[in-house]
Amino acid sequence: MAHKAIDPSFRQLIAEHAPVRQVASGFVFTEGPVWHPAEQRLYFSDIPASIRRSLDGSEIREVLNPSNKGNGMTFDAELNLIVCEHATSVVARFRLDGTREVLCSHFQGRELNSPNDIVIHSDGSIWFTDPWYGRMPHFGVERTRELGWQGVFRLAPDHRPGDEPQLVVDRFTFTQPNGLCFSPDETLLYVNDTEQANIRVFDVGKGGTLSNGRVFASGIRDSLLPGVPDGMKCDSGGHVWCCAPGGLWVYAPDGRHIGKVAVPELTANFHWGGPDWRTLYVTASTSVYAIPVMIGPRSEPFMRARRGAPSGDDDQLRLDASRCALIIQDMQNDVVIEGGAFAASGSPEHCREQNAIANIARLAQHCRDLGIPVVHVHYVVDPGAPGMTLNAPLFEGVVDNNALVRGSWGAQPVDGLQPHPDDHVIEKMRMSAWEGTNLETILKSTGRDILIETGAWTNMSIEHTARTGADKGYIMVIPEDGCSTMNSDWHRASIDYAMQNVALVTRTQAVIDALS
Repeated sequence: MAHKAIDPSFRQLIAEHAPVRQVASGFVFTEGPVWHPAEQRLYFSDIPASIRRSLDGSEIREVLNPSNKGNGMTFDAELNLIVCEHATSVVARFRLDGTREVLCSHFQGRELNSPNDIVIHSDGSIWFTDPWYGRMPHFGVERTRELGWQGVFRLAPDHRPGDEPQLVVDRFTFTQPNGLCFSPDETLLYVNDTEQANIRVFDVGKGGTLSNGRVFASGIRDSLLPGVPDGMKCDSGGHVWCCAPGGLWVYAPDGRHIGKVAVPELTANFHWGGPDWRTLYVTASTSVYAIPVMIGPRSEPFMRARRGAPSGDDDQLRLDASRCALIIQDMQNDVVIEGGAFAASGSPEHCREQNAIANIARLAQHCRDLGIPVVHVHYVVDPGAPGMTLNAPLFEGVVDNNALVRGSWGAQPVDGLQPHPDDHVIEKMRMSAWEGTNLETILKSTGRDILIETGAWTNMSIEHTARTGADKGYIMVIPEDGCSTMNSDWHRASIDYAMQNVALVTRTQAVIDALS
């Protein structure tokens, strides 16, 4: 089945003849796909049958029956399942032990219509659309509507189960709001409307406020092909993928329609999955299809969770502060700040996406408060680069870009991560923090064998240091939201593969909690 490139840039996302493989079939109407990064399986809904299922290879399992005609699903950062239920008109959270909690069900004392699609911001807030499809026969339970309009809602990070949600758009903006997604940097929220056949985009402000709403794409209809705007996602490059007539329509970040992905059945939703997040799983009427693609999804908090990460009270990470040291590596202006020598690599943008500077600063102060040594590792080259070997492209790049020169702005630590008087500072001219430095002398003298490693670059300095540390017998702990590199693809490749074999990969807050 041939896909259609309207613009040549589409071919960088998916091959025009990428196979569309039917991996499961025989359902009533599939929806709500979401990939579990630890279990490496797809969860999806069969709304009219009121069954939640999972797909692992060719094995299909029944997860919950009845499922209250669940529709859109996602995971939070702890891998609790968040579900939009049509039959009950609630947003529910299913904890790891199977406990179901109703997060919200009413707005201004009236029942929600039927929460439909859902996404989670990196701050933990939950956003969902609320059309009334779940009050129709077949897709829900036929009953009277209480609101009389269809909105888009937000549950704040401190939301308590049972509290009312926050309405984030004018209640009469949408006729039937459906799919929604954030841009990679979360400064934009896209929401489509099935009846209006368009996509709107909003600027996202502090506290979840939306402003400057405008039409991003319109005319998403075709009288000759089945399909309407439904599920929608953003990829790591900021392209918007939307269910539409004939399959999926893809838009460039500037709103240009650049291509169409052809699917044999009417599409309802889709999700990236697979061990490398390069398989697009599409829920389409009676079936689930898998399509290889060349770009990954927008990085969401749950995507970084893996087996071995803290997942609940019974498996809570605990660290002995008396054995720990914190490493802050390569957080220098040339590496992660706009205007630096390596800014063109994308590193400043990814550092912002990860909120790495703020996360590291918070962790460093917590370590200092507990008496944990903080070790800054800086890449520093003397003017003219004496002693720098040119045996690898990375070292050549340092010299060619006149980067990280002693005394220059580029070699200075970034604002917010300057060493404190009692911190240790070591210098290197290699990727690994061990090579040619006195790091191990510091660790031996302070009796530290658990190393919490942060900084840049995830797939180079951080990974090389973690590998050698593991070989030397140290326990390596990587709070992955305290690390960054050129882009989310390189970051994920390192975090999801090599790091899993040499370190405990977790999150900044989990480390702080473990030390507390």
